[in-house]
Amino acid sequence: MTTPALVALSAIGLVGLVSALIGSYGVRMARSTSDFLVASRTVGPIANAGAISGEYLSAASFLGIAGLILREGADALWYPVAFVAGYLSLLLFVAAPLRRSGAHTVPDFAEVRLASPVLRRLCTAFVLVIGWLYLLPQLQGAGLALTTLTGLPAWSGVAGAGVVVLLTVVGGGMRSITFVQAFQYWLKLTALLVPALVVGSLFLNDTRSFDRPTSPRFEQNTAVDVRTDVVLSVTEPVQVRVDGIVNGSWARGDVTWQAGQYVVEDGTTLKFVAGSAVPTVDGAPTTDREWLEPMTGTAVDQLLSIYSILVAGFLGTMGLPHVLVRFYTNPDGRAARRTTLIVLAMIGFFYVLVTLLGALTRIYTPQLLVSGETDAAVLLVPTAVLGQDWAGWLLGGLVAAGAAAAFLSTSSGLVVSLAGVLFTDVLRGRWTDFRLAAALSLVVPLGLALVMARSDFALTVPLVFAVAASTFCPLLVLGIWWRGLTAAGAIAGVLVGGGLSAVAVTLSLFAAVPQGWAGVLLYRPAVVTVPAAFLTMVLVSRFTRASIPRDVDRSLIMLHAPEQLGLSRDRFDRPGRAG
Repeated sequence: MTTPALVALSAIGLVGLVSALIGSYGVRMARSTSDFLVASRTVGPIANAGAISGEYLSAASFLGIAGLILREGADALWYPVAFVAGYLSLLLFVAAPLRRSGAHTVPDFAEVRLASPVLRRLCTAFVLVIGWLYLLPQLQGAGLALTTLTGLPAWSGVAGAGVVVLLTVVGGGMRSITFVQAFQYWLKLTALLVPALVVGSLFLNDTRSFDRPTSPRFEQNTAVDVRTDVVLSVTEPVQVRVDGIVNGSWARGDVTWQAGQYVVEDGTTLKFVAGSAVPTVDGAPTTDREWLEPMTGTAVDQLLSIYSILVAGFLGTMGLPHVLVRFYTNPDGRAARRTTLIVLAMIGFFYVLVTLLGALTRIYTPQLLVSGETDAAVLLVPTAVLGQDWAGWLLGGLVAAGAAAAFLSTSSGLVVSLAGVLFTDVLRGRWTDFRLAAALSLVVPLGLALVMARSDFALTVPLVFAVAASTFCPLLVLGIWWRGLTAAGAIAGVLVGGGLSAVAVTLSLFAAVPQGWAGVLLYRPAVVTVPAAFLTMVLVSRFTRASIPRDVDRSLIMLHAPEQLGLSRDRFDRPGRAG
């Protein structure tokens, strides 16, 4: 194994070891079921904000956003905007009332508000679906990082991440991972801040510019190994040495590609000479000037995609189970609001750094535009800038550690939220063990990550947000703010929103998607599925208004009254306070 691979592997291993050691501190403090599920609701705003930021900023944020900016340019900036704005909606509509509900999980909230066993079981099913869908890219991100940095097979990264996450979670549950995720947030921030400062300072002395009317250029002789079938767009003649299959025919030797499209199959090697124009994956901006300008595609399709991204991000965040469960760990609603404000600042600064690095990778790692593996941009930029020496290896090791923290922190939060639901809603009798629930919650996504080809973060993560926005967002918003919601309305809305978004997920991941607006809606369904879910909940609730819970006013007082009045669920449920 080469020196840079050893440095990267050591950095990833060190993150796993330190995470386990910090988690062991939480193990000594976890003594009750409440410790495992919600850390006994004693986590302060600053510590909780660090943990929330740590688990929210996943591998998709650390690697995927920079890759999107490398490939799509200005149009990709809507993703970080949507993901940050999601916490604003949490602050405005959900954070404090959700904490006052006193529930451990989303199904708990549904039962507290509407007292429907059917709705609770339905919410349990969608918690598992959303959690498994979100765990899949995290585990695959671990495989990507290990393969890119060390050359080891992807399955080893997937399996290793699963083992570390499971050990961290079963040790002390929510109490344990709170400390671990806070550490991992600051590690991720450092792993972006240092490269951004180093690469940014070097770029200031670089003569190259982003504003060029031509394609990006290879600054040196570059070989690109194509690992998945890609369609490349060429805007000017490019001389390339080919060893593989292009446009369905085997080719070996030097050829000149004229302007047009070329289908390059898996296993092909392309070698470009210094100064050659960089072919780009079909659908991405082909020149740097187009890359800088927004709305470079078809206007209607672009607008539809942007609106759907914003809807999914703004409303999907409040439907992510691993994010919601964090607000149950605050002591009260006021602490939940303060936590959210701090999180906004933390993740906002993080995305500024990701955006800066993503833009710089356009200059220093253009070969990823050919292979289509743009998610690896942040991992490769240190050695691309500093070269294959100790400075580049050490900076690459720091980035590798940040990537490891990214997929470990989010995976830990997801496993805790899934285990909490399995523990309280699915397992019965002697099987009701939180540690067993944690192990079971990893089985499905771990198996899928090992057998499925890795999907682009730009595809999988927005789909997860769309499902969350189409199911739990309407339930939470209407359940908290509208007394007219009924159990029948909630069930119908969750089924409609969840069903439509599930169809879109299935077709997007496993079928050929058509071009045009129909394809956009399958990849980005939230702009349709979220309004459909809200409308269904309202209409069905209107038709079943006779079944509005009799204690609806008590429930709403519990959700909205300040804790100082002693009307929260925690107070209601104490002996002598009921009624």
